[in-house]
Amino acid sequence: MAKQDFYEVLGVARGASADELKRAYRKLAMKYHPDRNPGDESAEHKFKEISEAYDVLKDEQKRAAYDRFGHAAFEQGMGGPGAGQAGGFDFAGGFADIFDEMFGEFVGGRRGAPRGARRGADLRYNMEISLEEAYRGKHATIQVPTSDTCETCSGSGCKPGTQPVTCPTCNGAGQVRVQQSFFTIQRTCHTCGGTGRTIKDPCTTCGGQGRVRKEKTLEFDVPPGSEDGMRIRLSGKGEAGARGAAPGDLYVFLTVAPHRLFQRDGADIYCKAPIPITTAALGGNMEVPTIDGATARVSIPEGTQSGAQFRLRGKGMSILRSGSRGDMYVQVQVETPRNLTRRQRELLQQFSEEGSGATHNPESHGFFARVKEFIDGQLGK
Repeated sequence: MAKQDFYEVLGVARGASADELKRAYRKLAMKYHPDRNPGDESAEHKFKEISEAYDVLKDEQKRAAYDRFGHAAFEQGMGGPGAGQAGGFDFAGGFADIFDEMFGEFVGGRRGAPRGARRGADLRYNMEISLEEAYRGKHATIQVPTSDTCETCSGSGCKPGTQPVTCPTCNGAGQVRVQQSFFTIQRTCHTCGGTGRTIKDPCTTCGGQGRVRKEKTLEFDVPPGSEDGMRIRLSGKGEAGARGAAPGDLYVFLTVAPHRLFQRDGADIYCKAPIPITTAALGGNMEVPTIDGATARVSIPEGTQSGAQFRLRGKGMSILRSGSRGDMYVQVQVETPRNLTRRQRELLQQFSEEGSGATHNPESHGFFARVKEFIDGQLGK
Protein backbone atom coordinates (compact mmCIF):
# COMPACT_ATOMS: atom_id res chain seq x y z
CA MET A 1 0.00 0.00 0.00
CA ALA A 2 1.34 3.43 -0.96
CA LYS A 3 2.52 5.62 1.87
CA GLN A 4 0.52 8.70 2.74
CA ASP A 5 2.13 12.06 2.09
CA PHE A 6 4.16 13.15 5.14
CA TYR A 7 2.59 16.62 5.17
CA GLU A 8 -0.87 15.08 5.13
CA VAL A 9 0.11 12.71 7.95
CA LEU A 10 0.98 15.70 10.16
CA GLY A 11 -1.91 17.81 8.85
CA VAL A 12 0.25 20.77 7.76
CA ALA A 13 0.86 22.67 4.55
CA ARG A 14 4.01 21.97 2.49
CA GLY A 15 5.39 25.36 3.43
CA ALA A 16 4.89 24.85 7.19
CA SER A 17 7.57 26.26 9.47
CA ALA A 18 9.64 24.19 11.91
CA ASP A 19 7.49 25.40 14.82
CA GLU A 20 4.28 24.47 13.01
CA LEU A 21 5.68 21.00 12.33
CA LYS A 22 6.66 20.55 15.96
CA ARG A 23 3.26 21.69 17.26
CA ALA A 24 1.43 19.37 14.87
CA TYR A 25 3.64 16.44 15.85
CA ARG A 26 3.23 17.07 19.56
CA LYS A 27 -0.56 17.21 19.26
CA LEU A 28 -0.79 13.98 17.27
CA ALA A 29 1.83 12.14 19.33
CA MET A 30 -0.07 12.89 22.52
CA LYS A 31 -3.28 11.66 20.91
CA TYR A 32 -1.96 8.39 19.46
CA HIS A 33 0.75 7.48 21.96
CA PRO A 34 0.51 3.72 22.70
CA ASP A 35 0.47 4.29 26.46
CA ARG A 36 -2.72 6.31 26.02
CA ASN A 37 -4.22 3.71 23.70
CA PRO A 38 -3.26 0.31 25.19
CA GLY A 39 -4.04 -2.58 22.88
CA ASP A 40 -5.08 -0.31 19.99
CA GLU A 41 -3.01 -1.47 17.00
CA SER A 42 -4.37 1.27 14.74
CA ALA A 43 -3.24 3.97 17.20
CA GLU A 44 0.22 2.36 17.39
CA HIS A 45 0.45 2.30 13.59
CA LYS A 46 -0.66 5.93 13.39
CA PHE A 47 1.95 6.88 16.01
CA LYS A 48 4.67 5.25 13.91
CA GLU A 49 3.48 7.12 10.81
CA ILE A 50 3.53 10.56 12.41
CA SER A 51 6.92 9.88 14.04
CA GLU A 52 8.38 8.81 10.69
CA ALA A 53 6.92 11.90 8.99
CA TYR A 54 8.25 14.28 11.61
CA ASP A 55 11.70 12.63 11.59
CA VAL A 56 12.01 13.45 7.90
CA LEU A 57 10.42 16.90 7.80
CA LYS A 58 12.23 18.29 10.84
CA ASP A 59 15.60 17.79 9.10
CA GLU A 60 16.25 20.43 6.43
CA GLN A 61 18.28 18.11 4.17
CA LYS A 62 15.85 15.21 4.46
CA ARG A 63 12.93 17.56 3.89
CA ALA A 64 14.54 19.01 0.76
CA ALA A 65 15.09 15.49 -0.60
CA TYR A 66 11.52 14.50 0.23
CA ASP A 67 10.08 17.62 -1.40
CA ARG A 68 12.01 16.75 -4.59
CA PHE A 69 11.76 12.95 -4.79
CA GLY A 70 8.97 12.06 -2.39
CA HIS A 71 9.15 8.70 -0.60
CA ALA A 72 11.57 7.41 -3.24
CA ALA A 73 14.29 9.55 -1.72
CA PHE A 74 14.46 7.18 1.27
CA GLU A 75 13.99 3.83 -0.41
CA GLN A 76 16.60 1.29 -1.59
CA GLY A 77 19.35 2.41 0.77
CA MET A 78 19.20 6.14 0.05
CA GLY A 79 19.72 7.01 3.72
CA GLY A 80 16.11 7.48 4.85
CA PRO A 81 14.58 6.62 8.15
CA GLY A 82 13.60 3.18 6.90
CA ALA A 83 17.15 2.10 6.16
CA GLY A 84 18.09 -0.54 8.71
CA GLN A 85 15.70 0.70 11.38
CA ALA A 86 13.01 -1.33 13.05
CA GLY A 87 9.50 -0.21 12.31
CA GLY A 88 10.51 2.09 9.44
CA PHE A 89 11.64 5.08 11.62
CA ASP A 90 14.35 6.11 14.03
CA PHE A 91 13.32 6.12 17.70
CA ALA A 92 16.21 8.50 18.38
CA GLY A 93 14.87 10.95 15.80
CA GLY A 94 11.69 12.98 15.97
CA PHE A 95 10.22 11.21 18.98
CA ALA A 96 13.42 11.41 21.04
CA ASP A 97 13.77 15.15 20.36
CA ILE A 98 10.77 16.08 22.44
CA PHE A 99 10.32 12.94 24.57
CA ASP A 100 11.39 14.73 27.71
CA GLU A 101 9.18 17.74 27.00
CA MET A 102 6.08 15.61 26.45
CA PHE A 103 6.45 12.68 28.82
CA GLY A 104 9.04 13.76 31.37
CA GLU A 105 6.37 14.04 34.03
CA PHE A 106 5.62 10.31 33.62
CA VAL A 107 9.23 9.16 34.04
CA GLY A 108 10.44 11.46 36.80
CA GLY A 109 12.42 14.04 34.88
CA ARG A 110 15.06 13.95 32.14
CA ARG A 111 16.33 10.56 31.03
CA GLY A 112 19.65 9.35 32.33
CA ALA A 113 19.72 11.81 35.27
CA PRO A 114 19.86 9.77 38.49
CA ARG A 115 18.55 11.37 41.60
CA GLY A 116 20.32 11.64 44.93
CA ALA A 117 18.89 11.90 48.39
CA ARG A 118 16.18 14.53 48.52
CA ARG A 119 16.79 17.92 50.03
CA GLY A 120 14.92 18.64 53.26
CA ALA A 121 11.56 20.39 53.10
CA ASP A 122 11.21 24.14 53.55
CA LEU A 123 9.28 25.28 56.61
CA ARG A 124 7.07 28.29 57.36
CA TYR A 125 6.81 30.07 60.71
CA ASN A 126 4.28 32.85 61.36
CA MET A 127 5.36 35.54 63.83
CA GLU A 128 3.49 38.62 65.02
CA ILE A 129 5.41 41.73 66.04
CA SER A 130 4.29 45.10 67.37
CA LEU A 131 4.53 48.33 65.39
CA GLU A 132 7.25 49.49 67.77
CA GLU A 133 9.25 46.31 67.05
CA ALA A 134 8.76 46.87 63.33
CA TYR A 135 10.16 50.39 63.81
CA ARG A 136 13.14 49.42 65.99
CA GLY A 137 13.80 45.89 64.78
CA LYS A 138 14.34 43.07 67.25
CA HIS A 139 16.44 40.03 68.01
CA ALA A 140 13.97 37.13 67.95
CA THR A 141 14.18 33.65 69.44
CA ILE A 142 11.70 31.01 68.29
CA GLN A 143 11.02 27.32 68.91
CA VAL A 144 10.41 25.27 65.77
CA PRO A 145 9.33 21.59 65.73
CA THR A 146 11.17 20.02 62.80
CA SER A 147 13.44 17.21 61.64
CA ASP A 148 17.11 17.53 62.53
CA THR A 149 20.21 15.54 61.64
CA CYS A 150 20.54 12.38 63.74
CA GLU A 151 23.48 12.80 66.11
CA THR A 152 24.04 9.04 66.46
CA CYS A 153 24.81 8.43 62.78
CA SER A 154 25.64 12.04 61.78
CA GLY A 155 22.87 11.91 59.18
CA SER A 156 24.11 8.86 57.25
CA GLY A 157 21.29 6.60 58.43
CA CYS A 158 23.78 3.79 59.04
CA LYS A 159 24.59 2.06 62.29
CA PRO A 160 27.84 3.54 63.64
CA GLY A 161 30.81 1.70 62.16
CA THR A 162 28.97 0.66 58.99
CA GLN A 163 28.57 2.18 55.53
CA PRO A 164 25.86 2.18 52.84
CA VAL A 165 26.17 -0.48 50.14
CA THR A 166 25.53 -0.32 46.41
CA CYS A 167 21.86 -0.80 45.55
CA PRO A 168 21.40 -4.34 44.16
CA THR A 169 18.45 -3.30 42.00
CA CYS A 170 20.06 -0.46 40.00
CA ASN A 171 23.73 -1.30 40.69
CA GLY A 172 24.32 2.22 41.96
CA ALA A 173 22.82 4.04 38.95
CA GLY A 174 19.80 5.35 40.86
CA GLN A 175 17.55 4.49 37.92
CA VAL A 176 16.17 1.38 36.29
CA ARG A 177 15.08 0.72 32.71
CA VAL A 178 11.44 -0.11 32.15
CA GLN A 179 9.99 -1.54 28.93
CA GLN A 180 6.76 0.17 27.88
CA SER A 181 5.16 -0.93 24.64
CA PHE A 182 7.88 -0.77 21.97
CA PHE A 183 10.33 1.59 23.69
CA THR A 184 12.37 1.73 26.89
CA ILE A 185 12.30 4.47 29.50
CA GLN A 186 14.22 5.08 32.73
CA ARG A 187 12.66 5.58 36.13
CA THR A 188 13.92 6.30 39.61
CA CYS A 189 14.92 3.10 41.37
CA HIS A 190 12.20 2.13 43.83
CA THR A 191 14.63 0.32 46.11
CA CYS A 192 17.09 3.14 46.84
CA GLY A 193 14.91 6.13 45.89
CA GLY A 194 17.49 7.31 43.35
CA THR A 195 20.48 7.45 45.70
CA GLY A 196 22.19 4.37 44.25
CA ARG A 197 22.88 3.09 47.77
CA THR A 198 20.98 1.13 50.40
CA ILE A 199 21.52 0.74 54.13
CA LYS A 200 22.14 -2.79 55.32
CA ASP A 201 22.47 -1.94 59.02
CA PRO A 202 20.23 1.07 59.80
CA CYS A 203 20.85 3.38 62.73
CA THR A 204 18.74 2.36 65.71
CA THR A 205 18.06 5.97 66.68
CA CYS A 206 16.62 7.26 63.39
CA GLY A 207 15.69 3.95 61.73
CA GLY A 208 17.94 4.66 58.74
CA GLN A 209 16.41 8.04 57.91
CA GLY A 210 19.40 10.07 59.05
CA ARG A 211 17.12 12.53 60.86
CA VAL A 212 14.96 12.68 63.98
CA ARG A 213 12.06 14.84 65.13
CA LYS A 214 12.98 17.52 67.62
CA GLU A 215 12.28 21.12 68.59
CA LYS A 216 15.00 23.53 67.56
CA THR A 217 15.69 26.94 69.05
CA LEU A 218 16.54 29.51 66.39
CA GLU A 219 17.66 33.10 66.70
CA PHE A 220 17.54 35.79 64.03
CA ASP A 221 17.18 39.54 63.61
CA VAL A 222 14.03 41.33 62.46
CA PRO A 223 15.37 44.43 60.66
CA PRO A 224 14.11 47.97 61.43
CA GLY A 225 11.41 48.99 58.99
CA SER A 226 9.97 45.49 58.58
CA GLU A 227 6.52 45.47 57.01
CA ASP A 228 3.41 43.37 57.38
CA GLY A 229 3.69 40.23 55.23
CA MET A 230 7.47 40.45 54.90
CA ARG A 231 9.34 37.15 54.64
CA ILE A 232 12.66 36.43 56.34
CA ARG A 233 14.63 33.45 54.99
CA LEU A 234 16.80 31.40 57.34
CA SER A 235 18.96 29.35 54.99
CA GLY A 236 19.47 25.73 55.97
CA LYS A 237 17.18 25.99 59.01
CA GLY A 238 14.34 23.92 57.56
CA GLU A 239 13.95 20.15 57.79
CA ALA A 240 17.10 18.07 57.56
CA GLY A 241 17.47 16.08 54.33
CA ALA A 242 17.20 12.31 54.40
CA ARG A 243 20.47 10.44 54.83
CA GLY A 244 22.74 13.45 54.88
CA ALA A 245 21.08 15.43 52.08
CA ALA A 246 21.05 19.22 52.28
CA PRO A 247 18.51 20.76 54.69
CA GLY A 248 15.66 22.99 53.56
CA ASP A 249 15.11 26.62 54.49
CA LEU A 250 12.90 28.22 57.12
CA TYR A 251 10.75 31.18 56.08
CA VAL A 252 9.49 33.49 58.83
CA PHE A 253 6.39 35.45 57.77
CA LEU A 254 5.84 38.64 59.75
CA THR A 255 2.49 40.08 60.80
CA VAL A 256 2.49 43.59 62.31
CA ALA A 257 -0.20 43.88 64.98
CA PRO A 258 -2.64 46.85 64.86
CA HIS A 259 -1.64 49.79 67.06
CA ARG A 260 -4.00 51.66 69.35
CA LEU A 261 -2.61 55.11 68.41
CA PHE A 262 -0.97 54.88 65.00
CA GLN A 263 -1.89 53.68 61.55
CA ARG A 264 0.91 52.85 59.15
CA ASP A 265 1.09 53.53 55.42
CA GLY A 266 4.47 52.37 54.14
CA ALA A 267 7.10 54.48 55.88
CA ASP A 268 4.57 57.09 57.07
CA ILE A 269 2.52 57.07 60.26
CA TYR A 270 -0.89 58.66 60.84
CA CYS A 271 -2.31 59.69 64.18
CA LYS A 272 -5.66 61.26 65.09
CA ALA A 273 -5.59 63.71 68.00
CA PRO A 274 -8.56 65.51 69.61
CA ILE A 275 -8.19 69.21 70.49
CA PRO A 276 -10.52 71.46 72.52
CA ILE A 277 -12.71 73.86 70.63
CA THR A 278 -10.94 76.76 72.33
CA THR A 279 -7.52 75.61 71.04
CA ALA A 280 -8.94 75.24 67.56
CA ALA A 281 -10.43 78.74 67.69
CA LEU A 282 -7.64 80.59 69.50
CA GLY A 283 -4.62 78.53 68.43
CA GLY A 284 -2.03 76.91 70.69
CA ASN A 285 0.35 73.99 71.04
CA MET A 286 -0.14 70.31 71.73
CA GLU A 287 2.20 67.39 72.50
CA VAL A 288 1.77 64.15 70.55
CA PRO A 289 3.53 60.79 71.07
CA THR A 290 5.88 59.43 68.39
CA ILE A 291 6.70 55.84 67.45
CA ASP A 292 10.19 56.10 68.98
CA GLY A 293 8.70 56.64 72.44
CA ALA A 294 9.30 60.39 72.57
CA THR A 295 6.88 63.29 72.04
CA ALA A 296 6.69 66.07 69.45
CA ARG A 297 5.12 69.52 69.62
CA VAL A 298 2.49 70.53 67.08
CA SER A 299 1.58 74.19 66.64
CA ILE A 300 -2.14 74.69 66.10
CA PRO A 301 -2.90 77.92 64.22
CA GLU A 302 -5.90 80.09 65.08
CA GLY A 303 -9.11 78.95 63.39
CA THR A 304 -8.03 75.33 62.80
CA GLN A 305 -10.85 73.19 61.49
CA SER A 306 -11.60 69.58 62.38
CA GLY A 307 -9.76 67.24 60.02
CA ALA A 308 -6.78 69.53 59.48
CA GLN A 309 -3.55 67.56 59.06
CA PHE A 310 -0.05 68.52 60.25
CA ARG A 311 3.17 66.93 59.00
CA LEU A 312 6.09 66.05 61.25
CA ARG A 313 9.07 65.30 59.01
CA GLY A 314 11.27 62.34 59.93
CA LYS A 315 8.98 61.14 62.73
CA GLY A 316 7.57 58.14 60.89
CA MET A 317 8.72 54.52 60.49
CA SER A 318 12.24 53.37 59.81
CA ILE A 319 12.81 52.71 56.12
CA LEU A 320 14.14 49.20 55.52
CA ARG A 321 17.89 49.04 54.91
CA SER A 322 18.25 52.82 54.54
CA GLY A 323 18.77 54.32 58.01
CA SER A 324 16.21 57.07 57.28
CA ARG A 325 12.62 57.56 58.45
CA GLY A 326 9.29 58.46 56.94
CA ASP A 327 6.98 61.23 58.16
CA MET A 328 4.24 61.42 60.75
CA TYR A 329 0.88 63.05 60.01
CA VAL A 330 -1.29 64.32 62.85
CA GLN A 331 -4.96 64.83 62.01
CA VAL A 332 -6.80 66.97 64.54
CA GLN A 333 -10.41 66.45 65.50
CA VAL A 334 -12.11 69.41 67.16
CA GLU A 335 -13.95 68.16 70.21
CA THR A 336 -17.35 69.61 71.05
CA PRO A 337 -17.65 70.22 74.82
CA ARG A 338 -20.31 68.38 76.84
CA ASN A 339 -21.82 68.71 80.31
CA LEU A 340 -21.64 72.53 80.22
CA THR A 341 -22.29 74.65 83.28
CA ARG A 342 -24.93 77.40 83.23
CA ARG A 343 -22.24 80.05 82.89
CA GLN A 344 -20.60 78.23 79.97
CA ARG A 345 -23.93 77.97 78.22
CA GLU A 346 -24.53 81.71 78.68
CA LEU A 347 -21.09 82.52 77.27
CA LEU A 348 -21.59 80.27 74.25
CA GLN A 349 -25.02 81.74 73.63
CA GLN A 350 -23.56 85.24 73.78
CA PHE A 351 -20.77 84.16 71.44
CA SER A 352 -23.28 82.72 69.01
CA GLU A 353 -25.33 85.93 68.98
CA GLU A 354 -22.32 88.15 68.46
CA GLY A 355 -20.24 85.87 66.20
CA SER A 356 -22.64 84.62 63.51
CA GLY A 357 -21.95 85.35 59.86
CA ALA A 358 -19.38 84.71 57.15
CA THR A 359 -16.54 86.36 59.04
CA HIS A 360 -16.50 83.90 61.91
CA ASN A 361 -18.00 80.80 60.25
CA PRO A 362 -16.86 80.83 56.60
CA GLU A 363 -17.35 77.10 56.02
CA SER A 364 -20.93 76.90 57.25
CA HIS A 365 -21.85 80.24 55.72
CA GLY A 366 -20.51 79.16 52.33
CA PHE A 367 -22.26 75.80 52.54
CA PHE A 368 -25.70 77.24 53.32
CA ALA A 369 -25.23 79.88 50.63
CA ARG A 370 -24.70 77.09 48.09
CA VAL A 371 -27.75 75.24 49.46
CA LYS A 372 -29.89 78.34 48.94
CA GLU A 373 -28.63 78.74 45.38
CA PHE A 374 -29.45 75.11 44.67
CA ILE A 375 -32.99 75.35 46.05
CA ASP A 376 -33.66 78.62 44.20
CA GLY A 377 -32.50 76.96 40.99
CA GLN A 378 -34.85 74.04 41.48
CA LEU A 379 -37.79 76.39 42.10
CA GLY A 380 -36.96 78.48 39.06
CA LYS A 381 -36.31 81.69 40.96
